[in-house]
Amino acid sequence: MSLQRSSTAIGRSGNQKHARGGSATIGWIEPASVDLKSRDAEGKIEAAHRLRIAHVITRLINGGADENTVYSCNWAAQRGHDVFLLHGEAVHPEIVAKVDPRVELIGIPDLTRSLSPASDVRALLALTLRFRALNADIVHTHTSKAGILGRFAAWAAGVPVIIHGVHIVPFVNVGIAERLTYLALEKLAAPVTSAFISVSEGIRDLCMSAGVGHADKHHVVYSGFDLDRFRNASPPADWRELLRLTPDAPRPRVLLMIAAFELRKRHAEFLEVFKKVAVRLPDTVLVLAGDGPLRSIAEQQVNRLGLQRRVVFAGYRDDPERLIALADLCLLCSIREGLPRVLMQYLAGGKPCVACDLPGLREVLRPGTNSVITPPDDLGAMADTTATLLEDRERLACLARGAAATDLSNWDANRMGKQIDAIYRQALNQHLASKGASTRPPVRNLALPR
Repeated sequence: MSLQRSSTAIGRSGNQKHARGGSATIGWIEPASVDLKSRDAEGKIEAAHRLRIAHVITRLINGGADENTVYSCNWAAQRGHDVFLLHGEAVHPEIVAKVDPRVELIGIPDLTRSLSPASDVRALLALTLRFRALNADIVHTHTSKAGILGRFAAWAAGVPVIIHGVHIVPFVNVGIAERLTYLALEKLAAPVTSAFISVSEGIRDLCMSAGVGHADKHHVVYSGFDLDRFRNASPPADWRELLRLTPDAPRPRVLLMIAAFELRKRHAEFLEVFKKVAVRLPDTVLVLAGDGPLRSIAEQQVNRLGLQRRVVFAGYRDDPERLIALADLCLLCSIREGLPRVLMQYLAGGKPCVACDLPGLREVLRPGTNSVITPPDDLGAMADTTATLLEDRERLACLARGAAATDLSNWDANRMGKQIDAIYRQALNQHLASKGASTRPPVRNLALPR
């Protein structure tokens, strides 16, 4: 999909490109204790310390990894770095609208989610040429396909620092062929990776136990967002219309699941067991917020099951905090995740959740305090638990108090930006040291060996 902000040329970066004669020129990366010396009063980087950072993601859609990537780009651009976001063919206008104007969007049409040897080779070559033309100091890759191709392209282009963001582990809970393929590729890409940034300890541990990368290269940075936006939200003004209620109808019990309509989110499987909840509690409404390729199939399934009055398809919403404020209980039934931001958003909104047990979830979910965790292979148990909680108002209220009291400071958006920035600094200093270059502050910018 082609959008106005995307470009097949380097665009404004062509006017900003440094004349470095084949060497990357970067500012000295100061230790955290004296980092303020390179920033003005607003936290912006001085020109001498500006970096050229290229992020790469397979798809730019309305998902957690995409929002995390966009925020990382915006945070760096707002502090004065030159930031580029390279993306594949799949693009949603809603997420593009969130990209800071100072971030240069660059489309790579051959970068697709599905495995396609011919397209993958073309994408690899295109990324290599882009990184060379951009003279990037740092390449930060996101998601599985872009993570593999982007890192090899950055290495071929001689980029000094290569970071990979691990939002989900591609070789877990997938078929054997896909597992072996991605595991082999991840191990092959690990030696050229300066640092891994995982969104949870569970994801990091899965990578390390599989032998992907050395322990000293792995970092955990939780996927941040605006906490206050969710803590202070109120339900949408048109909530009665959303739930298709008549003016005098009583408020029903409201279940909410915010998730893209993809196979791993298991909408179809949950709808089958939700029938039991609808029979047991006929005043319950399930709101499914999100969009994706499988939405139409889910709509047909709802019609087949006779659940038209019990299920609401809310589509993509730019006010998820208002839907959470409306809900009594929130759900996550994915079979494969990193540590999805939506869980923290549920809790920030003061709403408990029922979730399938996945790696990393217990870093924030406390069963019996702010949530209930059910076996990932038993969605029937999730449906039973959901109905039981909706029937027990006192227990539900207790879990809601626990959700509101959950410490989510690790998921603060500004904190995430600072932690990523610190990992960049560390990796750049390690690269300088490996080339025998001084890491003491130079009088002018240092030509960094490639």
